[in-house]
Amino acid sequence: MLPDALPGKPPLIAILRGVVPERVVRIGQIVFDAGFRIIEVPLNSPRALQSLALLARSFEETCLCGAGTVLDVGDVGRVQEAGGRLIVTPNTDAGLITEACSRGLAIIPGFATPSEAFTAIRAGATHLKLFPASTYGPAHLKAVKAVLPPNIHVYAVGGIGAEEMNAWRAAGASGFGFGSELFRPDYDDDDIAARARHLIESIAPITTT
Repeated sequence: MLPDALPGKPPLIAILRGVVPERVVRIGQIVFDAGFRIIEVPLNSPRALQSLALLARSFEETCLCGAGTVLDVGDVGRVQEAGGRLIVTPNTDAGLITEACSRGLAIIPGFATPSEAFTAIRAGATHLKLFPASTYGPAHLKAVKAVLPPNIHVYAVGGIGAEEMNAWRAAGASGFGFGSELFRPDYDDDDIAARARHLIESIAPITTT
């Protein structure tokens, strides 16, 4: 499993698409203080690797920082050089997954179908991202989870708000990623802080029987 948001709650990824280096450490601290322990800087953000390097240096081992929208195998090494320890993709690329695993990086590849999920698993992934989750719905995840190995964790990402999280949890989601529900460049710091707290507070604790 990746780091929990808070003890007893599932992992949540803060996706800071569009963040700039001048603001990234402050925003990272805001979401960290709310309870997020995984931060993703999509590579289609301005000067993304610079932002990632600042985050990695600021949080070191206390937060798992990495890059999203990683589409090219060559970017895996650049992310690692910047200090990133996590690779997130929107698609299933076996070569990219293999490269990330060979470097000892955490990898969460995107998938939509069982065929894509098993392609990712054969390449070495144990964490997958159903994307865009809102297009498929919890019933789709529940059906796919029925055929996946029990050690595979699926994150629901894309178009999910605080109110939908528990339904997705019931369908088998292990964690979530939040983009515009949490951050956009035009959100001010107070708005981001309020959104982050709301997401953390809205997810029910993990219970064991």
